[in-house]
Amino acid sequence: MIFSALCPHTGSPAANDHLKKQIQWLLFFRVLFLSLMLGISVLLQAKTPSIFLPPLHYLAYFIAGLYLFTILSALVLRMIQCYSRFGYLQITLDALLVTLLVFSTGGSQSVFTVVYFFPIVMGAFMLFRRGSLLFAALSTLLFGALLLVEYGGHASRFVPAYPSQLANFQMLLHYFTIYSLTFFLVAILSSMLSTRLQKTEAELFQTVSNYDRLSFLYKQIFDDINTGIITVAADNRVTSFNRAAELITGYSADEIIGQELPRAFPGLETALLYDERRHMVTIPRKSGETIPVGYSCSRLNAQDDNENGYVYTLQDLSQIKKMEAQVQQAEKMATIGEMAAGIAHELRNPLAAISGAVQLLDRETREDSVNKRLFGIIMRESDRLDATIHEFLLFSKPVNPEKEWFSLQALVREAVETLKQDPGWNPALSLDLEIPPNLECWADPQMIRQVLLNLITNSANACRNMEKGKIVLRAETTTTEDEETPEAFIILKIADNGHGIPENIRDRIFDPFFTTRETGTGLGLAIVRQIVHSHGGVISLRDCQPQGTIFTVSLPLE
Repeated sequence: MIFSALCPHTGSPAANDHLKKQIQWLLFFRVLFLSLMLGISVLLQAKTPSIFLPPLHYLAYFIAGLYLFTILSALVLRMIQCYSRFGYLQITLDALLVTLLVFSTGGSQSVFTVVYFFPIVMGAFMLFRRGSLLFAALSTLLFGALLLVEYGGHASRFVPAYPSQLANFQMLLHYFTIYSLTFFLVAILSSMLSTRLQKTEAELFQTVSNYDRLSFLYKQIFDDINTGIITVAADNRVTSFNRAAELITGYSADEIIGQELPRAFPGLETALLYDERRHMVTIPRKSGETIPVGYSCSRLNAQDDNENGYVYTLQDLSQIKKMEAQVQQAEKMATIGEMAAGIAHELRNPLAAISGAVQLLDRETREDSVNKRLFGIIMRESDRLDATIHEFLLFSKPVNPEKEWFSLQALVREAVETLKQDPGWNPALSLDLEIPPNLECWADPQMIRQVLLNLITNSANACRNMEKGKIVLRAETTTTEDEETPEAFIILKIADNGHGIPENIRDRIFDPFFTTRETGTGLGLAIVRQIVHSHGGVISLRDCQPQGTIFTVSLPLE
């Protein structure tokens, strides 16, 4: 590409595109302007010749050459990348064409001398001040050369019967001075106009850009905000309906826009317009259900009173109402729990008195007496009731762990020794400890001891009917893979080879008072989960192949 090689540095795509359009207009106006001027002059000369014109076939050649040159320029314009230098070339050729036209139509006496303004003005609008002054100077030089040719009497060699009227050099200077000053005056005025136009276009472009950015930001806020927004015109017809309003009501914007708001949502009233408080009302959703919403209304003040309207902001209160109901239920249950804990605490004293009295009566009863068996039943059920009350009180009181560092292996051994002292412990049960002696745990030792007692007791009960029951306790430390804030955990596993837990009740084993044993209280695993969660840990359950279960407790370290 020839013109690409002449322009190694190009401007921004927007500037190049703007200059390309200006060159296209230059080509269009060149053909239109010169064709109209020559055509009108020929028509006027047909009846009463008053100015000098070359023969018509010369004018035809000139116009044909002009059209051909313009078409070639338009084709080349599609293939170049440097529009600035191409613009310089086109305007320079325009100045040469104007000089040829002026020379052919009488030189200093030509009526087409003013056409020199065309390349000067186009230079100003395309190439600004530098272009206008450059082509004003070029037009001055070309016109001066034309005057010198005419003054020397050489014009008649090219155009027969040339009407030369430059008889002396003073007249030549007069023509040259007047026209050159006029050319530069036009250049200065047109450059001032083009500079102001460029500044205005830049400000307009910046304003449009800011408006587009603001419009995009408004649309993003309008669509992405979690609050429903509905705007209505002065006649109460909906004009906009954002995405949050669609989610709240279930209607799409296309279904609501254009409808009257009172008909679409009867609960929203403009009568509360000047009340700044937020109101609550129930509105129908598209599915038919009614939902509570909080809303407020304010006036949109426009410059034209006919464009005044209102804006409604909506918020779905369904979840808030559910949360309020849950809080009320939780407060109610907390009150009931406090009362139940108080009643359970009060039951322990009369229960202890009953148990003591039965023990005294049992000592005084003969071994073969029927009452001996009844007293045994009372004692057994009293112990069971006392254990239930003890675990209930343990479950109902707040759990506030007092954490400290301790040896996990030592705590596990202590818990195992305590369980082995129970008369109901199966001495044939195998219990293996796979816990490193130097493993330290960060927790409340008394609470973790309670967790171990309950979990090992459950595993022991699951292995009660097994010929070779086995319980394995393993512990290890692990660290999360998060590089920024890695966290360390102790993983404690209690595995047994008992009868396992059926799939259909696994989701309920941590519920309070749920048990599968006749003598169980149903609070052991609930207490375990409560203690583990109070430490920020997690407890889970899975199968142990080929039979049995594995409880996994994860406790975070400091």
